[in-house]
Order: sequence, then structure tokens, then C-alpha cells
Amino acid sequence: MPAYRPEEIEKKWQAHWKQHSTFQAHNHSDKPKYYVLDMFPYPSGAGLHVGHPLGYIASDIVTRFKRLKGFNVLHPMGFDSFGLPAEQYAIQTGQHPALTTDQNIETYIKQLSSLGFSYDWNREIRTSDASYYKWTQWIFLKLFNSWYNLDTNRAEALTDLTARFAERGSEGVRAAGDDGDRQVFTAGQWQLFTEHQKLAAVHSYRLAYQQDTYVNWCPGLGTVLSNDEVKDGLSERGGYPVERRLMPQWNLRITAYADRLLAGLDTLDWPDAVKEMQRNWIGRSIGAEITFPVQDHAHAQIKVYTTRVDTIYGATFLVLAPEHELVNELTTPGQRAAVDEYIAATKRRSERDRMADTKTVSGVFTGAYGLNPVNNEPVQIWLADYVLAGYGTGAVMAVPSGDQRDYLFAQHFGLPIPAISDAQQGLDQQADPTKEGRYINSGIINGLTYKEATTKLIAYLEEKGLGRGKVNFRIRDSIFGRQRYWGEPIPIYYKDGTAYGIAESDLPLVLPEISEYKPTETGEPPLGRAQNWLYRDQYPYELSTMPGWAGSSWYYLRYMDPTNEARFVSEEAEQYWGTVDLYMGGAEHATGHLLYARFWYLFLKDLGLVSSNEPFQKLINQGMILGRSNFVYRASLGWTAINASGDIVSQDHLVHPFLFVSKTAFEILTSPNSFKQDSHFEIKISEKLGVMRDNMQTRYPEYKFEVEAFGIGNNTGFTPLHVDVNFVDNDILDINAFRGWREEYNNAEFIFEDNNTYLCGVETEKMSKSKYNVVNPDVLIGKYGADALRLYEMFLGPLEQYKPWNTNGISGVGSFLKKFWRLFHPEDGDLAVTDEPATPAELKALHKAIQKAQEDIEKFSFNTSVSLFMITVNELTALKCHKRAILEPLVVLLSPYAPHLAEELWEELGHAAGSISHTPYPEFREEFLVEDNVIYPLAINGKVREQMQFAAAATAAEIETAVLASDFLARFGEGKSAKKVIVVPGRMVNVVV
Repeated sequence: MPAYRPEEIEKKWQAHWKQHSTFQAHNHSDKPKYYVLDMFPYPSGAGLHVGHPLGYIASDIVTRFKRLKGFNVLHPMGFDSFGLPAEQYAIQTGQHPALTTDQNIETYIKQLSSLGFSYDWNREIRTSDASYYKWTQWIFLKLFNSWYNLDTNRAEALTDLTARFAERGSEGVRAAGDDGDRQVFTAGQWQLFTEHQKLAAVHSYRLAYQQDTYVNWCPGLGTVLSNDEVKDGLSERGGYPVERRLMPQWNLRITAYADRLLAGLDTLDWPDAVKEMQRNWIGRSIGAEITFPVQDHAHAQIKVYTTRVDTIYGATFLVLAPEHELVNELTTPGQRAAVDEYIAATKRRSERDRMADTKTVSGVFTGAYGLNPVNNEPVQIWLADYVLAGYGTGAVMAVPSGDQRDYLFAQHFGLPIPAISDAQQGLDQQADPTKEGRYINSGIINGLTYKEATTKLIAYLEEKGLGRGKVNFRIRDSIFGRQRYWGEPIPIYYKDGTAYGIAESDLPLVLPEISEYKPTETGEPPLGRAQNWLYRDQYPYELSTMPGWAGSSWYYLRYMDPTNEARFVSEEAEQYWGTVDLYMGGAEHATGHLLYARFWYLFLKDLGLVSSNEPFQKLINQGMILGRSNFVYRASLGWTAINASGDIVSQDHLVHPFLFVSKTAFEILTSPNSFKQDSHFEIKISEKLGVMRDNMQTRYPEYKFEVEAFGIGNNTGFTPLHVDVNFVDNDILDINAFRGWREEYNNAEFIFEDNNTYLCGVETEKMSKSKYNVVNPDVLIGKYGADALRLYEMFLGPLEQYKPWNTNGISGVGSFLKKFWRLFHPEDGDLAVTDEPATPAELKALHKAIQKAQEDIEKFSFNTSVSLFMITVNELTALKCHKRAILEPLVVLLSPYAPHLAEELWEELGHAAGSISHTPYPEFREEFLVEDNVIYPLAINGKVREQMQFAAAATAAEIETAVLASDFLARFGEGKSAKKVIVVPGRMVNVVV
């Protein structure tokens, strides 16, 4: 048998697995089920880099282990294939996004397959396939046709609500949402409503509803962006300005589920950090809603929500969001220009920027005054961008003595900061939010404690009709529309301006073909370009599409039954697979996908369509693999060109060569220590500059050139530049590859190390194309094999931690696999496995490995398993072990980590091809770890003097007799007799004299 050749073995077994559907899961089995899920990828054009497979490798190890343990395992893969990048590429090239998306997916499938992942590819889904998004649209229609009944605490059909309206009118209906947006009517009035009036009355109850909403509008991209897609007021993609704009948008009423989303977190085996992020995002608080009348505006009122109603007497001003609906009405003529300017500036900042910026104090006075409802004192009304229209009521009562942000605002604008408690301290320096002490300067609550004051004030406000106690949430309803082409069409049409859901029998509503993928010249979304795109040839469709998270909110359910044309998932399949047992993915999705998926699942639960309480029972967040960047150091050169007349001429038309210095030269030449300035590297540079000058004069004989290097002795003379790490091996630069990288580097010159190599600089940072530190797994697989890459990524460190990548280390793992191979093929010869019985030492090595490998996988501690395998192979190599009784179970142990090598050896051992995936996991037997003999330290009065070996089964009496019968006491007892012999079984013997 030839030497271990992973490139041949891996292709062989990947083809076998594909041909035989080795990893196909079945929806009916006598085995226990186990559902392993990876967060499915967006198929970008760049493909995978070595950081991407980390979680996939870990989940695949668990998947293969569970199969060996007798589980029917579902391990699917698909693609989140709608999205903005494909659309932007389509806008630039005119190519349909479906084409580039399909090409990218094929690249991903090829790369994922090359890593040997045991996916059930028969269940692959793509969110951009009409057969899939038909059901995404179907779920939307269910949301559109449902309301949330607070009395039953669940979603119910709108037909139940309208039947109730016909019988009793709107009285007594308790529904999630803002009652202030809803009409009040009797049953008789309802009966007289037109169809249009009934739909208008019902719309504000829907779980999917349309409303004017402040959004991040990006004119350059022609679409609404999520907060995650905006950074520092610019779009993350393209860097276009983003502004806040009020637009009609579809929303999903996730707020109806806020309490249930909070309570469910306590039942989940998720990282505490992720659960805490969701708790903070949901932000449940108990407080009061208070109404502030507006002076000189008889009908204007400002509602605020506060968790500290006890501080109301310290509310010396009100702050509104710049988008608040009353701003225009309240702004006085004298403040109009300043207010308009401030609002315009606010529109250029995203909500996230406004919330995160706690250092900048900005605001503008409207000129109007509110009236504090408990004492009728006038308070100024200001605008400030730290208040957001979509959070709470879009207004806050500012209590500068108790809130630091209000304190800084009041200080900045010279507003009063009165104390309200006798326990507040240091108000000349900062706010003090204490709840201790008793209230002062506080009218009806003077002298009361926090609890007493809160109870009395809420009762007073409710009695006077000025407020009420209320539970509030920070979470807002989810904006569900995007002004894009490449997304799921929203299955809505308009009749006389009223929104209707299309009939379920007309699904899917397929994306129409359009001429261009950018917004229309009149500002409509790209779907406005569709010709004759009408529902039943007469009613216009909704032109927005769904956001990227729509399809990913339920994809795990479709995997259970991906080809079902009659139902989004059959009852039998859903009940069999139930909840996802292990979900692997990034923590960055905590307040996005993970929250939305839980929301959709709870809604489907209300409809009786799913059987569990939560979609994902256990979640693991894999850490990030950081890139190992390399740098070259470019010298700053000053060139002078002189013509035949002796004049200095412009050099714009000349091509100058670059000079790069190696790392050691860079460090010495930029050192501030003057004694290093006479180094031989300076001489080398001078010599190299002479060569470069001569080359330039040869190239441009009409000129005379002078050149010098600037800044030697400080960092200004050299510029570190990222270099493609694929040109670097052990930090040594491949000069030819570098010169061929870019045209301007063709004639580059180099100052080398003393060993005539160019040594690059190194830094650990995020893996990114812009830093040229992306390592393509295809290259490493071609050089070392997929099994080596799988093992190496696990070997880097604990799964959840961030880990630096270093390609240099993978060669060690490759060597380990060759060493493993040679247990079966000594000196890379023929298979030499024997049927001889195993020795106790060999059995001990094996069973230590069985015990720890199983414990490690169950604890998701994969890096320690890789170390274990290396130690075990070293032990067996030293024992010259080539015995089937040891090596056969060892192959099974390794198979989740290095499946290709394991399959090959398993077949060589005489088993059916591809059968290792379903063989039983080796059984751990503790008796093989028991030592035959134990070495005991022997001590006199607690001081160890020597050691003696005894049989492991020896009793304390037998050990005592043997010690006293030896010459131990004579040699170390100083002539004294033994008073007592203490034997600690398995540990030590102490003779007391």
C-alpha cells in the first residue's frame, strides 16, 4: 500500500457518500432522533475562508458521534440566498441576481463537500426558490390575518375578532398594540360600516400591519436598511449617506410576544451572554405613563413613560424625539429655523449611532412649555436626538438630579437641577439616582420613601386622569419591508387603497422579471418597473419585498420535510423532529435572527402548527478565527529627474520602482537608538538606491536621476503594507509571487535578511479580504487534506473562544495523520494489522482514549480530543502496536474528526465500504485502566524517604506487614520502633516512630 495520500482518499469517499446518500436522515425510525443545525450561510461571491468552517466542523463531529451512538440524526444544509449584495451586483452588471446567487451556491457546495461534512444534501433548501418562499409568504398571510388576544395570551384568527365586533362592538376587546390607534364603535355601527371601513378598523389589530414608520433610508442604494447595515451614518455596503425618514412600512407585531420571549429564555440551554442580550433588547420595565398638557395648546398633550414616577417633581424639562408628531405644532416662530436645522442633522444619523453616542450633548429648544401634571409648573420642551420616536412614546420627562444624561443636558443648556431626595449627594458633580432617603421639594410625596411615593403618585395620576401604571418594553415592532428587488414579494395587493392578502391558493407570488434592479426614476422600489404586474390582472401588488430575516425565521422547519407541496411541514415530520437539539452559530445574531425565529415559532405554536415550546433547545456560539496578517515595509523614496538642460522636470509620466526592506531592517532602521544608525542595512540601502538609479537612467536615458531614502531613524520613512498571506510561508515572502501580484511591483527591489530571505511582519486581526489575510481552505485541502484542516481548526483552542490562525501549524497535524496511518501501514508499506491479543498497556491506552474522547465531545471540548489522539498514537507507536483489537476501535474514535482517513482504514480492515458511520461507538471498560501494581511513597513521621511497589489488590494489613518486614525502619528509623503504621490505600504509607 502506498503512503497516505489524502487527495486520493478524500475524493474517493466524498464520491461514495454522495452516490450512496450515506447521511440521509429518515422521518420515521425506531432510533432516538437528534437534530443538529448550522446557521445556514449567505452565499457570497468570495466563497469560504478558513474561519467559516469552524462551527461546521464542530457540528459535524457531534453529528457523526451521535450516529455512532445509535441516533437517527438530521444534519441539513441550505442557503439564505436572498440579499442586498447580489442585488447590488445586479445593478452594477445588469445580470439577474438569481444567476450570480446560483453560481455562488455551487461554489459553496463544492467547498463544503470538500471538507467532508455529513450533510443530508437531499434536504437542501434555498430561500430564493419559489417553492420555499411560497411558505414564507403563507406564514406572512397567517400573521396578516391574525390578532393577539391579551385575554387568552395567544394569537387568534381575525375572523374571530370580526365576529366579536358584529356581536358586541369594540368594547372590552383587549388586544396587543396601541389602543390609541383604534376606533371605538358599537355592534350596530360595525354592521353599517362599508367593507373599506371594516378593513380600516381591523388593520390596527393585525400582527402584520402597515404604518408610517421611521426608517433608515439610503438614497444611494434606494432602500431601507436595518440598524445593523448602518455605521456612522453611512451604509455598510457602499458607504452611502443614510437618513431617518418617515415612510409607510410593513411591520410585524413582535411586541405582542415580549413577555413570552422573556419567559422562554429561562428554559433554554444557551450561552448566558446571548440570553442576557435578548433580555436587554426586550427590555421589560414596570412604570407609569404620564400625560403632560402643553401650555397655550388646549388639545395638545405629551405622553411620557417612566420607571421612576417618584421623580416627577424633579422633571424640569421635557425632551422629544426630533421626529415626534407634535414638533411642528409646538415649535414657535422664533425657534423654527434652529429646530429645522437640528432635525435635518438628526436625519443623517442612524438610531444605533444616536443611542451609542453618550458623550455628545446636543439639542434645541422648541420655544414651547409643558405643564407638570402634579404641580402645574411650566417646563421647557426640547428636542434631542438621544430620544427615539419608536421607543416608548418618543418623549421623556427629564429629571437631571437623577439621570446622568439629563444632568449633562441640563448643565450644557443651563437648565435647573433641583434635589428631590434628602439622600442625594454630589449634585454639583453628577446625577444621583438613589432610591434611598425621603423625598424633598416634592409636594404630596414629601417625607415618603420610594415605595410609598410610587404607590401614592400612580394612584393620584389615575384618579385625576393624568396617567396610569404600565408595563413597558424596549423592543419595538419589526419593520418588515425593504425597497429592494431580490427578496420575497409581500403577498399583498391594493384595492381602492386598502391592503388585501392574496388567496393562499395563488401562492407563490413569484418575483417578476424587470429591466433594471434599481428604484424607478419616480422613487418607487425596483418592483415598480414590472410590466402589467397585477393581481388577477386588475389590482396592484405591494412593491416592497421582505427583509433578509424572513426566510431564515423558519428554515429549520422546512428541513424536516423539504419537498412537501401541500404543507410547510407535515405534522408527522414536525412532531418527530420537534425542537433543534443543537444549534451552532454566531452570537452576532442574538437580537436579530435568533429573536425573530423564536417569535415566528411562538406564533406558529398559537396556530397549532408546531408542537414544542421553543425552536432551538441548545445553542453554541463558535468563536472567531482571527487572521494572521503579514506585512512588507515600503521605503519612502525621493526621486529627482533632471533633463539635458539641467532643469528639474515633472515625473508624473515616469514609473518609479519600489524599495521594500525586510522586517529586521525595518526594526533597526526605525529604532530611536542612534548607535544602530550605522548598521549594515543602511549600507545595503545606499547600494540598492544606486542600482535603482542606474536602472531608471537606463530606462529613461533622457534624464539624470537622483534618489534618496527619507526618514531613516523614525517610522515616517517606511510604510507597512498588508501582503497576501498566500505569498508567505513561515513569514518568508515569495518574491516572484509578490512581483507578479501587481504591475507596479514588477521591478520592486528588496533589502533582505542576512540569510538572503525577505522576512515579513506579523499581526493578528480579523480575517478580511482588505487585509489580504484570508486563507482559502481549498489551498490547504489541496496541500494537507480536509482531515488535517478539520483537526487543525479544532486543535486551535476551545470552540467558543477567538483563536489566531497560523497556517504554519497545520503541517504538524498532517504529520500526526501520517503517523496514525503507519500504525496500520508500517513504513508506508502493506496493511500489517494482526489478530494478536492486546497487552494490558495497549488496552489501557485505548480505553483512556475511549473515555476521554466521549467526554470531550459531550462537553464540546474538541481541542482536547485532538491532543488526546496525538498522545494515544505516540503511545501505541512506542509499543509497536499493530493489533486489530486496538486499532479497529481507534479508527471509530477518530472518524468524527477525520472521516475520510477513517473510512479508508475501516474498509481496509475488512468492513463494508462506507459502513463506519453506523457502527457502534466503542464501549469504555474501566477495568483496563486499573493498574496491576501501585508504587507507594514510604514516609517516617510524614517525611517521605523512599518508594515501594505493591500489588494493586494488596490490603492495608498486607502492606503494613511487608513494610515492617523490610529494612526500611532499620535504615531510616534512627533505631526507634514503630508506634503505628498508617496506610492510605493507593496513595502512601506513613510509619510513626
